[in-house]
Amino acid sequence: MQFKEIVGHQSIKNHLINSVKKNRVSHAQLFLGPEGSGSLALALAYAQYINCEDKQEEDSCGLCPSCRKYEKLIHPDLHFSYPFFAKGKDETATTYMNEWRKTFLTNPYLGLNYWREQLDSGNKQANINIAEAHDIIKKLSLKSFEAEYKVLIMWLPEYLDTQGNALLKLIEEPPEKTLFLLVAENQDKIINTIISRTQLVKINKLQHEEMNNYLISEKRLDPKRAKEISFIADGNIQEALNLLNEHGESETFSMLVNWLRFIVTDNGKELISLTEDKLSKLGRENQKSFLLYTINMMRQIILMQQGLKNLVFLQEEELAFVEKFSGLFQFEQLEEAIDILERTHYGIERNGNAKILFLDLSLQLVLLFKYQTFPTRRDSII
Repeated sequence: MQFKEIVGHQSIKNHLINSVKKNRVSHAQLFLGPEGSGSLALALAYAQYINCEDKQEEDSCGLCPSCRKYEKLIHPDLHFSYPFFAKGKDETATTYMNEWRKTFLTNPYLGLNYWREQLDSGNKQANINIAEAHDIIKKLSLKSFEAEYKVLIMWLPEYLDTQGNALLKLIEEPPEKTLFLLVAENQDKIINTIISRTQLVKINKLQHEEMNNYLISEKRLDPKRAKEISFIADGNIQEALNLLNEHGESETFSMLVNWLRFIVTDNGKELISLTEDKLSKLGRENQKSFLLYTINMMRQIILMQQGLKNLVFLQEEELAFVEKFSGLFQFEQLEEAIDILERTHYGIERNGNAKILFLDLSLQLVLLFKYQTFPTRRDSII
């Protein structure tokens, strides 16, 4: 993985490259960024650059023996750790290494749900178990085979839990030329004793323009379609890929407008028809994307309402809709609507009954927008 293959994050790339040039490579670093931002890919590109035998000014060479092995994830001094769904207490990440290589090389922006889909996980919980912690200690206690640095990339240390205490001494006082790169999405779920021993590399979500350009140039989408997916995915390439796999011809905006029109006019017949005939039949990923699109649109309305039009990046019909809608409702109503939408999204994600969830959502929004009645959680089945 080379830096040039990763979408956006030029300032982060420059920072990582300069840390190598100035010989300021911290032995334990925490790459913290949201799902689909490319944080895992950045960590791998960084490790490849560190061990490249012919470093270029702005990237690894991609041609030396080290880079060739890194590109295939087969370098003997490159180790991975990640959550898996153990069938036995003695299983480690190495058990699933072939699946991991195939998955990452197919999609370096993967999220945990995507990784789960590649494995026969059943209802098992993701975990990095104590056997994996002991295996890491064993692997990193050995001398390097051929590279200057031994590298461990741990994806989602949030799933390490208390087993991480077994690694504390190794992280704090590692063998010479040993590099820990932890790639996380939620800092609050990582045990503090690990955070305190790492140097933070903060990675923000991708900008809409970066995502838009990626979808047009790499996925060959027309600009209108790319703009819509960029808006829904909101910086998450994994979510954008989900949308590409699930969506047919897009009608998200027109469906949203019709749905909200039926809500604010309390048109029960049309509302039930739309819920049962369209929303409930979209498929789970499309339902989630519709809700994310609506949530993002509500946030754009709030920005417009608060006089922050310069932060609203919509154009044409969507911009006109946001401008009109922002004058109709109070901030508190919009804020409550977002909360209701997020809870419905969670219900869909947990495989709830879509017809019931969307009808309940619609009725709550009728109360909120038409009658200015704020539903409570007890009013909802969610």
